[in-house]
Amino acid sequence: MTDKLNARAVGEAVYDAVRSCATALRPDYRAALEKAQAELPADARAAGVIDRILENARIGETDGVPICQDTGSVWVCLEVGEDVAVPGNIFSQVNDAVARAYTDGRLRMSLVRDALFDRANTENNTPAFCDLKLVPGAGATLHVLLKGGGSDNASRVVMLAPGAGAEGVRRAVLDCVREKAANACPPLVIGLGVGATFDKVAGLAKHALLREVGSPAQSEAAAAFEAELLSEVNALGIGPGALGGAPTALAVHLETAPCHIAALPVAINMGCCAMRSASISLV
Repeated sequence: MTDKLNARAVGEAVYDAVRSCATALRPDYRAALEKAQAELPADARAAGVIDRILENARIGETDGVPICQDTGSVWVCLEVGEDVAVPGNIFSQVNDAVARAYTDGRLRMSLVRDALFDRANTENNTPAFCDLKLVPGAGATLHVLLKGGGSDNASRVVMLAPGAGAEGVRRAVLDCVREKAANACPPLVIGLGVGATFDKVAGLAKHALLREVGSPAQSEAAAAFEAELLSEVNALGIGPGALGGAPTALAVHLETAPCHIAALPVAINMGCCAMRSASISLV
């Protein structure tokens, strides 16, 4: 039997996800933040910063107000198993859902009509940026991520020579954190993509942000590299709110892919202290 998705279900799920994500810190990130706070001396400046972040999150959930004034652009990623039929109009109701969610939730409208030639506000926070991803197995999962401009501005794509290897990737991550982390509102979750092509590697890094903070990587090698990078990032001493100390990041999440023999694409996508995403099973 083949399950079938429909545009209405996708639109309704996007609407609900936007409304909830805007006012609620992602639970796994919040738990990691609380754990980090508990491990700090009570009188440490970093502990006080984290306390303010957690208090802000509590107010957001209690009062139903945004946890960040930058309510973000909306990224929608639909992962579909091989046994699910997908109609051609599957994203046709997403923009309407986003517009209603931002209007009903009184969220800031942050999208412009054209990046270069018409920077007038679209006035409804559309369009959403939608990806369809075919995956092995059954079922369908909808991911909705509200991504602020500050954390995306602190992100980057670099094309390394293949001989740069793991050391080159490490340097690229640390250079990016040194230069940009303060503007990305730490503590961060760092999505790291390595491989594929110039246009695809950024997608790997962004998708990596969806992984539950603290969950294991797909391989022992990836897990070891993540742990090494996280330790080095936190040794930089940028700290929560960029006010010093640790942690600068709560996790580094790595996704890799095949690539051309002459290339080593690397993307670093910063996830800020207002981690706002939801993953919904649709089928």
